[in-house]
Amino acid sequence: MVDLFNYERRATHEVQIGATPLGGTNPIRIQSMTNTPTRDTEACVEQAKRIIDAGGEYVRLTTQGVAEAENLRGINAALRSEGYMTPLVADVHFNPHVAEVAALYAEKVRINPGNYVDAARTFKHLEYTDEEYAREIEKIRARFVPFLHICKENHTAIRIGVNHGSLSDRIMSRYGDTPAGMVESCMEFLRICVEEDFRDVVISIKASNTVVMVKTVRLLAEVMEREGMDFPLHLGVTEAGDGEDGRIKSALGIGALLADGLGDTIRVSLSEAPEAEIPVARKLVDYVTARAGHPYIPGRAPESFDYVSPVRRRTRPVDNIGGDQVPVVIAAGITPRTEVDPQFQPDYIYVGHTLPEQREACAYIVDADHWTGEAGTYPAFMPARSEEEEPLFLKIMRCPSPVKFLFLTYLACDDEIIALLRHHPEVVVIAQSNHPNRLGEQRGLVHQLTCAGLENPVVMFQHYGEDTAEDLQIKAAADMGALIFDGLTDGIFLYNQGSLPSTVVDATAFGILQAGRVRTSKTEYISCPSCGRTLFDLQDTLARIKAATAHLKGLKIGVMGCIVNGPGEMADADYGYVGAGRGRVSLYRRRECVEKNIPAEEAVEKLLELIRRDREE
Repeated sequence: MVDLFNYERRATHEVQIGATPLGGTNPIRIQSMTNTPTRDTEACVEQAKRIIDAGGEYVRLTTQGVAEAENLRGINAALRSEGYMTPLVADVHFNPHVAEVAALYAEKVRINPGNYVDAARTFKHLEYTDEEYAREIEKIRARFVPFLHICKENHTAIRIGVNHGSLSDRIMSRYGDTPAGMVESCMEFLRICVEEDFRDVVISIKASNTVVMVKTVRLLAEVMEREGMDFPLHLGVTEAGDGEDGRIKSALGIGALLADGLGDTIRVSLSEAPEAEIPVARKLVDYVTARAGHPYIPGRAPESFDYVSPVRRRTRPVDNIGGDQVPVVIAAGITPRTEVDPQFQPDYIYVGHTLPEQREACAYIVDADHWTGEAGTYPAFMPARSEEEEPLFLKIMRCPSPVKFLFLTYLACDDEIIALLRHHPEVVVIAQSNHPNRLGEQRGLVHQLTCAGLENPVVMFQHYGEDTAEDLQIKAAADMGALIFDGLTDGIFLYNQGSLPSTVVDATAFGILQAGRVRTSKTEYISCPSCGRTLFDLQDTLARIKAATAHLKGLKIGVMGCIVNGPGEMADADYGYVGAGRGRVSLYRRRECVEKNIPAEEAVEKLLELIRRDREE
C-alpha cells in the first residue's frame, strides 16, 4: 500500500540482468535505446558506448527480424572486447521467433503483449465467448512458455512491455482503451511467468498521455499486490517529444510514480540523441530519491480519495480559481519582470509590498498590509507569527476584497485556521512547504482541508533556485506531478530565485499544466524518440513541423517513426505523421489514414496542406 505522505520505495524482488541486477535493494537504474540499424554493428557499438559513457546502465536495441537478433551477438562481443559490460536489451515486436533468437545473445528481451501472439491491430471489434477467450489465452501460453524455457537456459531476463498505442484488438474489444485493459494485457503474460516459476521479469506500462500512464501503473501495482506479486517496474512516458516539452512531460509522469516509491528503472524518451536522455533521467532519479529518510509526515487521506482513479477535488470557485475552471498560473513579480511572452501570460502576479509602475495584462496579488483596494489587485495574508500581531481572522474579516489569498503550511493549519477557512470561502489557499518531501506535506495539507469538509481552492507554491531551464523543468514537474494527477491543485505558483528569466519560469508553469492534461496553452506534439525502426530523419522532421504549426494552440500532432505504436499512441492526436516504409510516410486524421506512402520529402508540406484544408472547412 502506497504511503501518500512519506517516501519509501516499493518492495520488489531482484531480477538478474547480466552483471547489473535490478529491483530489490539496488538503485533505480537508468537506460536508453539506440536509434541506429541493428544490422550495423559498428554504428550500434559506437552509439551504445556513448549511452554508457553518459551513465546508461542498460542499452536497448530494436530487433525487427532474425538477422537483427543474430547480430546482437556481434554487438555484444564488440562491446565486451572494449571493456563495456553493460547489459543489452533486445526490443521485439510481432515475431515470437525473433524473441527466442534474441534471448541467446541479449541479457534481456522486451516483448510486447499487444502483438506477441495476437495479430497486428486493425482497430476491429471482435466478439468472444468466455470459452473462446480462454482458448486465446491458451494460445499465448503455448507460444510463450517455450520462450521462457529458452530464457531460463540462457539466464536471460525479460521485460513485459505494454504500450497504450499497441493494445491488441482482442484486449480492446473486451476491455476498451482503458487502464484496466492495459493491466490485463500485462497480467495475462505475468501469470504464466508465475505458474512457470520464472521470476526474472520486469514490467512496463507506458503511454504518451501522462494521465493514462500514471493511472495504469498505479492500478498495475495494486493488482500485483492483490495477487501476491512483487515484480520490479520500468517507468517511461512514450513519445514525450523533445526540448522542454519532452523533459516536463517525462518528469511529470515518471516523477509522480517515483515520488510514491514506484519504479526500479526508468527511460526518459526524448526525440533527441539517445545519450541526451541519460542526464535528464539521472537528475530526475537523484532529485526524487534524495528525500529518502525524511522527517515523518502524519498525513491522513479522506475515505473518498481514490489513489488509482482520483477525481479533481471539489472546490467552491473564487472568481476564476477552483470549481470546474482550469488551474491558474501565479508568477512572482517581486523582482522586475523584464520579459513577457504573451503566449504564457500568468493569471496573477504576486508582487509583495509594491505594485510595479508598468503593469501586465493580469491581476496582481499584494501583501495584505500593503493592499489599498485598487481594482485588479487582491490581498495575500499569512498566519500570525506572534501573539502581539493582530489575529488573522480579524484581518480577513475586515478586508472587503472578494478574493483573498492565504499562504499556508501543513504544520500551520490548526483548528483556528480550519474554522477561519470554513467561514471565509472566498479565501484561496497557497500551499507552501520547506519539507524535504514537499509533495507529502502539500498532499497532507489538501487532504486535511478535505477531511474537514472545506472547499477552498488550493494553489501549489513551489520555490527553487535554479540557473538552468532543464533543472527547473525537471524539479518543478516532479513536484507537481502527483498533485495534478491526484486532482489536488487549482493552480501553480513557481517562484525561482536563480538567474532564469521570467519567460522561462512562466513557460515551465504552463508546460506542467499542459503535460498534466489540465490546461492547454500551446500546440502539443506526440513524437517518439526514434530507434532502429525509424524510417525518416525524425529530429529534422519534428523541427520543421513545429516551426510551421507552433501557433496552432490546442492542436495535437503525432510524429511517429514507424507503425508499431504510431496509430495507437497518437489516437487522441488531431493529426499523425507516421513512417510507412523506407523514405515513405502515411498521414492520419485521428485514427484514419488519409494518405498512404507519400515520399518523405513531400510529407511535411502534405501534412500542412491537410491541416489548412480542415481549418478552412
